[in-house]
Amino acid sequence: MPVITEIEDLRRLHQRRVPRMFYDYVDVGAWTGGTYRANRDDFERILFRQRVARNIEARSLASTMLGQPVSMPVALAPVGLLGMQHPDGEIHAARAAQAAGVPFTLSTMSMCSLEDIAQATGAPFWFQLYTLRDEEFLDNILERARRAGVTALVLTLDLTIQGQRHKDLKNRMTAPPKLTVANLINIAMHPRWALGMLGTKRRSFGNIVGHARGVDSLGDLMDWTSRQFDQRLDWGRVEQIIRKWGGPVILKGINDPEDARRAIDTGADAILVSNHGGRQLDGAPSTIRALPAIRRAVGPDYPLYLDSGIQSGQEALKAIACGANGVFVGRAFTYGLGAMGQKGVEAALAIIRRDMDITMALCGVNDIKDFGPGCLWSDDPGKPSA
Repeated sequence: MPVITEIEDLRRLHQRRVPRMFYDYVDVGAWTGGTYRANRDDFERILFRQRVARNIEARSLASTMLGQPVSMPVALAPVGLLGMQHPDGEIHAARAAQAAGVPFTLSTMSMCSLEDIAQATGAPFWFQLYTLRDEEFLDNILERARRAGVTALVLTLDLTIQGQRHKDLKNRMTAPPKLTVANLINIAMHPRWALGMLGTKRRSFGNIVGHARGVDSLGDLMDWTSRQFDQRLDWGRVEQIIRKWGGPVILKGINDPEDARRAIDTGADAILVSNHGGRQLDGAPSTIRALPAIRRAVGPDYPLYLDSGIQSGQEALKAIACGANGVFVGRAFTYGLGAMGQKGVEAALAIIRRDMDITMALCGVNDIKDFGPGCLWSDDPGKPSA
């Protein structure tokens, strides 16, 4: 086993251990991948301000997210098909988040159901919802979420139509995979993954199959899903869903100051600045580039989180210094899951925690709550970057 020191180590293991179509599903951007790459590249342009001769013995990353105490301001983002990266993947990721003291967000498009997560962890978790046309299914899944102990709804706004992801189309990606000759050959090259999948019954979308009217097979599911993303979505519909839920809501997929101001009017409790990891609109700005203007638009006190591009604790700290109250990580923990299951997710979170702690110390800061614009370098020595 190689020494794991960074998320990139987990990514390489993930790529070796999971069939190509499911690795590509995670590590892909829309069209040319320009926004996908910018999400990482733009972080590199932000520099820390190193400070010395400061007592840094009593450091703490403890914070809150949506009023919930967390060991560090990091949450696991909703990622579809985790159960195709590792058998019962959502359960393993939820347990790792629980052990680390950070929130786990279950995707609507998960292999494990809401009920599976509730039974496996016995702990509160968050749930991501797409805006769907089927009102009966919507009412039903919100009620199931309440019974399962979901404490916050993460409502995704940027997938009313799916961006073109060339690799997914070329791989003919489905869950479970269609047994074509090419897929069978690739699966045979990953025997550990294949044996694990044979040992679980959770190989389709557990929140949908058997719960949506007329969806009892893969063919039914693919047809139902293609018709469900609601292209009529507007702010009135967002407000309607928030009222239906009746609890805390994070609006995910906002990447523009005007939309951010309108989002506050819906009564949502927080915004997640996100471009879906560069998987939707290629050519859009990175989230870290968009963040400062959105922070100015919503004011200093409104809860603002960021995802897309966070693959280290240093990037998490840069986002916080630029105005985020916390971050969500997606690919970073999914690489760990595909590489080593629950232990891999735990490793990813430990890497991010260690990065944050050491970097905060070298910037001369003891408390994550004090990590702000003054911790970033500016070419004007008397004026740290904002």
